[in-house]
Amino acid sequence: MAGFNKVILIGNLTKNPELRYTPNGTPVASFGMAVNRRFKQGDDLKEEVCYIDIVVFGKQAEHCGQYLSKGNGVIVDGRLQQRRWEAEDGQKRSKHEVVAQTVTFLPKRPEAGAEPSQQDETGYEPEEHS
Repeated sequence: MAGFNKVILIGNLTKNPELRYTPNGTPVASFGMAVNRRFKQGDDLKEEVCYIDIVVFGKQAEHCGQYLSKGNGVIVDGRLQQRRWEAEDGQKRSKHEVVAQTVTFLPKRPEAGAEPSQQDETGYEPEEHS
């Protein structure tokens, strides 16, 4: 039976992307992402956070490295992958991560205390009337 491996996540970066290049020159960006889940338990509203490692290749990796930073919101569409390796102490290690096929940048949220812009799409700003 054929399997199906698809992941879609919406969350915020937990650190700035780290951009590097493979020996043959392929760009690779990696970053951490936090995905929140809110749920009700009895009368209490609880929040659970899941931290996920993301890796992205090619031109998108360069765009992530150039335009994203900690706290930015993204939508990641990709697949789950398990990497296995042996540590220096001989212990076998493994790690799950998402290999992103697409990373969509979400608009930045206004900072707390900042007034929303009153500028419309045409660039017109209404005058203040006292």
